[in-house]
Amino acid sequence: MAHIAFPNTTPAKTDISMKNFKLLIPALIAGLFVSSCNTLNYGDAEAEETVTIGYGSTDKQAFAGAMVDSLIVSPALNYVTGPGKRDDLRIIVYMGGVQNRTSEHIDTTGITDSIRKIMLSSGKFRFVTTASGQSEIGDQVNFQQESGRVDPAMARDFGKQLGADVVMYGTLRSIEKTRDRTIANVGTKTDDLYYQFVLECANIETGEVIWLDEKELRKTEKTSLFGG
Repeated sequence: MAHIAFPNTTPAKTDISMKNFKLLIPALIAGLFVSSCNTLNYGDAEAEETVTIGYGSTDKQAFAGAMVDSLIVSPALNYVTGPGKRDDLRIIVYMGGVQNRTSEHIDTTGITDSIRKIMLSSGKFRFVTTASGQSEIGDQVNFQQESGRVDPAMARDFGKQLGADVVMYGTLRSIEKTRDRTIANVGTKTDDLYYQFVLECANIETGEVIWLDEKELRKTEKTSLFGG
């Protein structure tokens, strides 16, 4: 009986596989090189941040610092008398919100948190909690009063919180301008970013604005045709 010989295709498959593997080698080496260039370092949180022209940590620190300096030395914010304050006449502050009227997504509570921290540390001001804190307090008082798990003699009740003397609130605005690349400026693009932060304090009982100040910042970024 005659035997039919079939060609052995295994070597051809091996050759194709080896060829594909050789083509992948440069890509693998490049990937390893890129991954080996990634680094992570801790830096000084107070250092000037210049990664991009947009809002950053240095801007937040500048806004908070300038406002606190002005608040602490203001004669209008020394003391306020009122029923129930007894001998502690330090101004009781409610920290309201700061409207973000810039084109960036900015969490302005970072500014107000820093302001409250420094004002409290000065020993000149007292603060009542913010709206989110009131929600937490309400939940806890309801739990103590209604859950049956808390000793009635130790359960807190509503109606004994401090009344704020003043409310503090503000606005953050920005103006952005760009000068595009031209032959005259040798292909250099210029971005200009201006911030205006305004903060004010109003007497809750009378509605009178008893303190107001502003802090301005301007940043400029130049980018050459080649990104330098």
